[in-house]
Amino acid sequence: MIPADLSGIQRIIRRNKRRDLIFAIFGFVALLIGVLTFLALFLQMAFAGWERLTPDFFTSFPSRRAGQAGILSAWVGSVLVMLVTAVSAVPLGVAAGVYLEEYATRSWVTDLIEINVTNLAGVPSIVYGLLALGVFVYAFGFGQSILSAGLTLGLLILPVVIVATREAIRSIPQHIREGAYALGATRWQVTRDHIVPYSMPGILTGVIIGMSRAIGETAPVITIGALTFIAFLPESPIGPEFPWVNFDWLKSGFTVMPIQMFNWTSRPEEAFQQNAAAAGFVLVLMTLAMNAISIWIRYHLRKDIKW
Repeated sequence: MIPADLSGIQRIIRRNKRRDLIFAIFGFVALLIGVLTFLALFLQMAFAGWERLTPDFFTSFPSRRAGQAGILSAWVGSVLVMLVTAVSAVPLGVAAGVYLEEYATRSWVTDLIEINVTNLAGVPSIVYGLLALGVFVYAFGFGQSILSAGLTLGLLILPVVIVATREAIRSIPQHIREGAYALGATRWQVTRDHIVPYSMPGILTGVIIGMSRAIGETAPVITIGALTFIAFLPESPIGPEFPWVNFDWLKSGFTVMPIQMFNWTSRPEEAFQQNAAAAGFVLVLMTLAMNAISIWIRYHLRKDIKW
């Protein structure tokens, strides 16, 4: 005979196991729906635009003739805008996250900053576009340029980078700091030699998530004046003379992959729809490539971390 109290415990254990199983099944089904939906859309774009994925498609400018149109100006513009976005947002976001987590004293000011940073991560992207139109385009005089677009998207992903940096720093065990302080290290030395290197995998994850969001944004870049049809390339960032750096490309007009896709999908011809599918396929591949690079870097960094 099983005692009554033991029998009750067994019923509780069985009930909890059933709940765990139901939750696991629900989570797996939800994950499966998301993955299958993505695969269906990805394969649909691949099949629809596969015939247009030729070398000429990547080396040709947009054209009014669908068979001659390409994405040269669009993918070059996306790469240059993402370069400005990364340079403007990543160092500032990481520095802000490190300061808030390691240096800032707890007060109502820091609490207010944290609340605002968290809320800014959920602000619609069109709001950033309107802000950039008034500040970067008109107030600072940057015009409808690559610089304005990169800074706009940099503001868009800045809260994401800050939040990811703080979460990565919080995951570091406290004994790392205590051990370094016990050996006489200063706060800056602890931050530079331990906190930032150990949290770098998590920081990279946040950076790539932000960049993946930025590369697909359309509303902010339309608001600041991205061109829907552009048949020229910006100036090369590499100059012919010392110091071999040219910044004139920052002032150039631009277009990006989402804008080019929007332009093609707004046309009724089936050939332009095929071009849009091919461009979407390339855009997804660019995003997946960024994520793959992030995973590879994160894996190798974590192998070198020993706590």
